[in-house]
Amino acid sequence: MRLMSRGFVRSIGVALMAASMALSSSAFAAEYSPNFRNTDINEFINIVGKNLQKTIIVDPNVRGKISVRSYDLLNEQQYYQFFLNVLQVYDFAVVEMPSGVLKVVRSKDAKTSNIPVIDGNSFDGDEMITRVVPVYNVPVRELAPILRQLNDQAGGGNVVSHDPSNVMMLTGRAAVVNRLVEIIERVDKAGDEEVEVVSLKYASASEMVRIIDSINKSQDKANAAGKSAPRLVADDRTNSILISGDIKARKRLIDLIKRMDQELKTSGNTRVIFLNYAKAEDLVKVLQGVSASIQAEEQGGSTKKTTKNRDISIEAHPDSNALVITAEPDMMSELQEVIRQLDIRRAQVQVEAIIVEVYEGDGTTVGVQWASESGGGQQFTNGVVPIGSLAVALKESESTTDTTTGVNSDGETYSYTTETTGDYSSLASLLGNLNGFMVGVIKDGWGAVLQAVSSDTNSNVLSTPHLTTMDNEEAYFIVGQEVPIITGSTSGSDNSNPFTTVDRQEVGTKLKVTPQINEGNAVQLTIEQEVSSVSGATSVDISINKREIKTTVIVDDGGTIVLGGMIDEDVQESVSKVPLLGDIPIIGNLFKSTTSSKRKRNLMVFLHPTIIRDGVTTNEISKRKYEYIRAEQLKRKETGVELMPLTEQPVLPEWGTNLELPPSYYEFQKQQEAAKAEKAKKQNQDADQ
Repeated sequence: MRLMSRGFVRSIGVALMAASMALSSSAFAAEYSPNFRNTDINEFINIVGKNLQKTIIVDPNVRGKISVRSYDLLNEQQYYQFFLNVLQVYDFAVVEMPSGVLKVVRSKDAKTSNIPVIDGNSFDGDEMITRVVPVYNVPVRELAPILRQLNDQAGGGNVVSHDPSNVMMLTGRAAVVNRLVEIIERVDKAGDEEVEVVSLKYASASEMVRIIDSINKSQDKANAAGKSAPRLVADDRTNSILISGDIKARKRLIDLIKRMDQELKTSGNTRVIFLNYAKAEDLVKVLQGVSASIQAEEQGGSTKKTTKNRDISIEAHPDSNALVITAEPDMMSELQEVIRQLDIRRAQVQVEAIIVEVYEGDGTTVGVQWASESGGGQQFTNGVVPIGSLAVALKESESTTDTTTGVNSDGETYSYTTETTGDYSSLASLLGNLNGFMVGVIKDGWGAVLQAVSSDTNSNVLSTPHLTTMDNEEAYFIVGQEVPIITGSTSGSDNSNPFTTVDRQEVGTKLKVTPQINEGNAVQLTIEQEVSSVSGATSVDISINKREIKTTVIVDDGGTIVLGGMIDEDVQESVSKVPLLGDIPIIGNLFKSTTSSKRKRNLMVFLHPTIIRDGVTTNEISKRKYEYIRAEQLKRKETGVELMPLTEQPVLPEWGTNLELPPSYYEFQKQQEAAKAEKAKKQNQDADQ
């Protein structure tokens, strides 16, 4: 009976509460008086959803009983907030979907749900929302730990900072998130740490910053108010100091700077600046031009600090490669900045060139010549031996026999034969110029000679010069000889003192390159390439073959570019013939001479630039070339010298080996004394034995 009475009472209570809410709803239409006692939370959610006419999905983990009572009548908005407050007290949360459906989940699971991202304060209750708040003056990295302590972490709240964009992402109940946003707005305010610019008249900005930084470090300044220490930056271009920090710290530093920025007693100071890479003589003109330009600018401007001429002295000391400058501090500072930017290690460029010239020439000559013993004949001069000259030479080379007869003193008849040897000099000279095949026949006073010549010429010239030079510096390379060229001759009136003027001209492979390193890794090359050779003598002087290229190109670092190409290709054919007889088909070939020739020349130049920016790269390239030459020497040493097997060939030492100098006089004396002592010791040992 006791158990039945408890269940009955509970059912009656729920029915009465529902009836009272229904009556109040029907009576006032939009007012509610919620009153729940020890009611299952799922039943509570169902009743609220029915009253608000909303679809509510309840997570299975939402369990428990609630007890809550309101003594006021609530409108629909207040009733919904009452619903959210009750769930928040029991550690549950409501997530509103875009479709209007409500989800009731545990608070710790709400932050991973589809929480709406809102702008402004449109929500101010226990709804779960997300807000993205930009921060302008405070680093979010420092602000995030503070906000996490104020947020309801256990109730589904979350604080995330994004450093690149300096924004805060806040997730939680609307009332808590709005409170955090208000805290951020109050903290995110620009303080009094502004930036002030202090222009110096006499002192150097960089030197002044160095002195003040040393003072601050020695005093170990720490701002008691928790504000950042003042920061100083020197602007050498305008000789000014930029100061940021607290207003009191800025004022103190500005006052200190003004007291130190005083004019020196002398009109200037003198400094000796030693240069590392640049030449002192080259920088003098540059610095004189810069100082003159600065003075002209100061005198021309009405707002400048001075209009008087300032004495500046810039001298070079070549022996120590140093500059001696006398100038006022501000001018000295600007000149030192110019020197610092110019006195740098300049990059170098190694240019490897491959020069290839290929020459091909083919020629063919075929001719038939006729001659008659009694006179007349046919002759061609296009490369064949003249038959007339050949006939005369053959006749001169024939031996002759003469018979002499007579009667001696005894009355006897006698006879003897004398043979005269022919002269072969003309024949030898004529046949010495013969090139090819020649055959002839003589019969009945007529002779015929057939000559056939075929020539084939091929040449391949290869040169691989390497040049290393600094940026914007010309490099010149030549392998060849100086050939004398007659430039003029003069003789006296009676030809008593004739003389000839001769000039020498360089003939061979020449390469002139001026590299300029552009932005990035491109190299601009100004190239003058020449390949020349002596082709032969003329009636006046010698003739020189010359192929030259002048151009400017841009090549990437480590790239290869080709210059030049085919020079010429010449095909010629000439025919010498007897009129009418040479035009007869087939038989006409006996009365003509034909010469055909083909000639082709091709010159190619390949350039491969490499930028060398440091000593390590230079050392590696030099080592590679050094080891190549040493390998060639070792190869020749293994082969040896023919017929002289005991000859020692020179070989470079290994890379990095220090040069061994001969011993000094004192070392030599010690070696001699040690050798004498050793010899005497050995003689004594032999005597004892």
